[in-house]
Amino acid sequence: MRVLSISLMVGLCWSTTAFAGVSETEAARLGQDLTPMGAEKAGNADGSIPAWSGGLVGVPDGVAFTGGHYPDPFSSDAPLMTVTAANADEHAELLTEGQRAMLNLYPSYKMDVYETRRTCAFPEAVYDATRANAVNGSISDDGQKLSGVALGVPFPMPTSGVELVWNHNLRFRGHKVRRTFASAAPSRGGAFTPIRVQDELVFSYADPTLGSIDELDNISLKYIQETLSPPRRAGQLLLVHETIDPSLADRISWQYTVGRTESAPNVQRTTAVSYDNPQIYSDAMSTADNFDMFSGPPDRYDWELLGKEEKYIAYNSYRLSSPSLTYNDIVLAGHLNQDHVRYERHRVWAVEATLKPTTRHVYSRRTNYFDEDSWNLTSSNLYDARGGIWRMQEAHLMQYYDVPTCFNASDVVYDLIEGRYVVQNLKNEESGIDFAATDLIESQFVPQELRRRITRR
Repeated sequence: MRVLSISLMVGLCWSTTAFAGVSETEAARLGQDLTPMGAEKAGNADGSIPAWSGGLVGVPDGVAFTGGHYPDPFSSDAPLMTVTAANADEHAELLTEGQRAMLNLYPSYKMDVYETRRTCAFPEAVYDATRANAVNGSISDDGQKLSGVALGVPFPMPTSGVELVWNHNLRFRGHKVRRTFASAAPSRGGAFTPIRVQDELVFSYADPTLGSIDELDNISLKYIQETLSPPRRAGQLLLVHETIDPSLADRISWQYTVGRTESAPNVQRTTAVSYDNPQIYSDAMSTADNFDMFSGPPDRYDWELLGKEEKYIAYNSYRLSSPSLTYNDIVLAGHLNQDHVRYERHRVWAVEATLKPTTRHVYSRRTNYFDEDSWNLTSSNLYDARGGIWRMQEAHLMQYYDVPTCFNASDVVYDLIEGRYVVQNLKNEESGIDFAATDLIESQFVPQELRRRITRR
């Protein structure tokens, strides 16, 4: 059994005792009554959440998949119900505070709820690694240092809130990935100019040859982003090395901004892409650590594990991601076009993050909901310094069935005060996503690569 401190047993928040892996007997539950990723395999009591039966692995029959974009295998599904402000009370336990706020704020906001399909699945190598992590993994007393884990979910049988954060941050999304996507931050009237970028990622933690996270140089992933349009922004570059333990080093990043007059390319080290600095291209409606729902170290918050709940979350978001839609079809005034957003009832882990008194952040509190089948952070309520709800964040999950892997195809942050929002990772008008970017080499993810790209123009 994992050794727990008294405060953990009472409050389920990380404490002064380092957590070691579970016993072999406990780990044997993975693949039995638990899925290989640690979710409950059985459905819920009333059958509205079915049992997990392996997920969606491989291109479904009748689906013409040619890469990049993923046809909807459930295009014939019709909504079971629609949640609006008028009937929200009937669904109160299944709605987050942020969802209730959106329903109250916008008469046009609705949530179409569909049949729950537990499609998330991952490669067998990830399942095997997750089983090994359950036994061999450990986390330090401050929640910042991980050891003995690789490739799979670090803590498939979590007992603390901070473990859920690491499960999200280190979840499997492929090894080498290239994407082109767009972000949009419409005005209150709905006007927007999409910002198109191409990014390249090497998930060092997902390297199939990695024996343990202890072998990494405190870097879990490396990331390059290049802005493609609009013209006034085209050519901007960002390089990030995502650190694991912030006590050893902060997130390491460099940027190049177009329009400078220096004779030599001015690639600068920057600290502007971490914690509560405004996220690039968000028009200050999202923080740097809102990228990918939550990214970066968890060290500024205390994370309390509240337990499991059932919620409506955006799932199997094939329609919203379809190349048959344009950005104008999706991005409306006030909120996304909810005709294209599919919600399902799923079990989630609820985790409350409270800002430590010794640190600073624009969010004093964050209530987070993590999908049990994939460990993706699916939605968050974000609170201001006075404790009032300020923003609502939502991920649109999708199973990439050819890989297989499951994570957010796009995500949105709604600012409830400003009456605006920013949506990231739209790919409808782009080439999609390439999970086989084998030409990417980690040694290329250095400032010199940014300078090479500048001089080649």
